[in-house]
Amino acid sequence: MDCSQATAAAAATGAVGNNIMISQSTDASPMDSSATTAATAIDDPKQNLTQVINSIQKTLGILHQLYLTVSSYNVASQLPLLQRMNNLVLELDNMTRLGEKCNIQVPMEVLNLIDDGKNPDEFTRDMLNGCIAKNQITKGKTDAFKGLRRHLLEELEQAFPDEVEAYREIRATSAVETKRFAQSQNMLPNGDLKVKSEI
Repeated sequence: MDCSQATAAAAATGAVGNNIMISQSTDASPMDSSATTAATAIDDPKQNLTQVINSIQKTLGILHQLYLTVSSYNVASQLPLLQRMNNLVLELDNMTRLGEKCNIQVPMEVLNLIDDGKNPDEFTRDMLNGCIAKNQITKGKTDAFKGLRRHLLEELEQAFPDEVEAYREIRATSAVETKRFAQSQNMLPNGDLKVKSEI
């Protein structure tokens, strides 16, 4: 193909300078689909994340197509190559716009693990093990305070039996009133509110 034929083919297909081509196919381009998606998007974090994930998967598909086109490149595959390059640029732009709507905070430790070539699930496992250890420590402190309270009540009962009996009556009355109030407020015994399941 000589220079004049290439120029005529470029003009017919919508290619412009610097090997950047504007696709004139009847298929919906990533820009069209992203504009529709962006117009109907609600500021729901899960939906925004789903859109970013879909865009990433679409970009990976385009990169795979681009790899196949480049690996078997010949003169006839120049047009599909340029179309896929344009689609890649448009989808990367779409991904950037969608990513700006997502507010995801990734701990630096996770990024460091990925940089070191390790599995990011190690971070989750380490955090879970740390939480379990802190929970055990807190449970031990709680049990120690319960034991101290029990011991103090025993000592106080020996020294001041009437006052301890009055204290226990007050505590029992208070516990009954709290339980009644919790039941009237649809609260669970631990203080959480009951949530009606939506059908």
